[in-house]
This record gives sequence, C-alpha cells and structure tokens, in this order.
Amino acid sequence: MGTFRRRLLLAVDAKGYGRVDVVTQRQLQEAIQKLLTESAGASGLARERWETQVGGDSVLAVLPEGASEPHLVDTFMRHLDAGLREFNHGRVREAWLRLRVAVHFGTAVPAANGFEGRAPVEIGRMLDSAALRSALDAAPDACMALAVSSTVFNDVIREAYTTVRAQEFREVRIEEKEYAGRIWIRVPGHDGRAPGPGTVEPAQGCAEGGETPDVRPPGTPTAPGDTVVQVISGTVHAPGAVFGISK
Repeated sequence: MGTFRRRLLLAVDAKGYGRVDVVTQRQLQEAIQKLLTESAGASGLARERWETQVGGDSVLAVLPEGASEPHLVDTFMRHLDAGLREFNHGRVREAWLRLRVAVHFGTAVPAANGFEGRAPVEIGRMLDSAALRSALDAAPDACMALAVSSTVFNDVIREAYTTVRAQEFREVRIEEKEYAGRIWIRVPGHDGRAPGPGTVEPAQGCAEGGETPDVRPPGTPTAPGDTVVQVISGTVHAPGAVFGISK
C-alpha cells in the first residue's frame, strides 16, 4: 500500500519562454528561482523544505506538511507580484517575466519521475488551462495570473483567512483531458473590467508597479492597494499536459 499524504501544492510557468533567446531564458530561469525563494522567505514558507520538480521555465512544488495556505495565497503572492514588477521594470516587453501560477491542496507523493497522486495532475491542468492563459493575455501589463482550486478557495479565501477577498476572484469551469472542475482566477494589478472581443484595457502594474482603480461597487471590502479582475465564467478546453505526470 502506498503512502497517503495531503499537501499544499504550488505550480508556476512562464509565458512566452520559448520565444526568447537563450540569454533571456537564462535570466528568466534565474529570476524564477530567486523570486520563489525570496517570496517564500518573506512569507515564512521555508522553501528549503519544498519538494520540487523543475522544468526550465516551470516549477511544481509540494510544500511540507503544515505549510500555511493563507500565507501562500496572500503574503507569498503579494511578494511574488512585487518581485516580478521590480524585475520587469526597465526591461523590454519581450523580455518580461510573466507567470501563470496555480495553488491546490490534495494527495501528492514523491515518485520516480516527479510526484504521483491526483493533486499534481490536477494542478497541472489548472496551470495549463485556457482560462488561466486567457486571463493573463487579457491583461498585457499584469505580471501574473493566479488560479486556485475550489478546495483552496472555499477553505481559505471564502472563509476570510486572507486579506484577499473572494470578490477578487472569478469562478471558471475547465475541462482538460481527464480533469473537469472549477477554478478561481485572480490577476493582481488588472483594472477589473472584463475586456470584450478585440479590446484590452491594460493596467500599469507590470511595467511601473502602479495599480489602476478598483471598479467594484462602493463599500466592497478589499486589501489596500489591490485591484480586481473578472474573467467570464464558462467552460473552456485546453490542450496539453504539464510536468509530464499524466497523459
């Protein structure tokens, strides 16, 4: 009988990595590692204890037992977004580091070529989903787009264990190979308006570190300096697996 463990998982992947030259790829790889380490340190998440699977511009991490879900969803993501803004400041747009990020909680066990269990497969589907890709594409000056699973959203965000509010996420249903479920997406620094066909309303976030105004109804609570993104709900289909865990 195999080992049963429920753990907190983090996955990141860089947008447009394959289109840049080898010097820029090296810079982006180094920046990903540096920003993950610094954000973990600032959030008390002890990155030296993470079990990781690395693939150039992507990282899948299984955090140690007892790792704080609120710290990962809240403090860690704020530091990661700020670090991305700082890294990208002054760089040509084609050399920006922009990340898709996913957080999940579920069964995950180290295996011969990474991890086994449902959670590593599911977080890979979340990370590579068309919904998350579209959310980042729709906010060209945002530095990252975050997807959390229903488990994380319901247990951590909806229950107000973070300063990030539930209203700052948008629910989307995805169907990806053998996985079908709902994810919740947030794009820090976006202005909160869902762009229509052919229209994009960029924020100032990634290039200059500024944030555009919050457009929610007056009195809606939020954390200081944060903005909201809306992604149209619906069913999406995205090709491809992530991390080579399941075909």
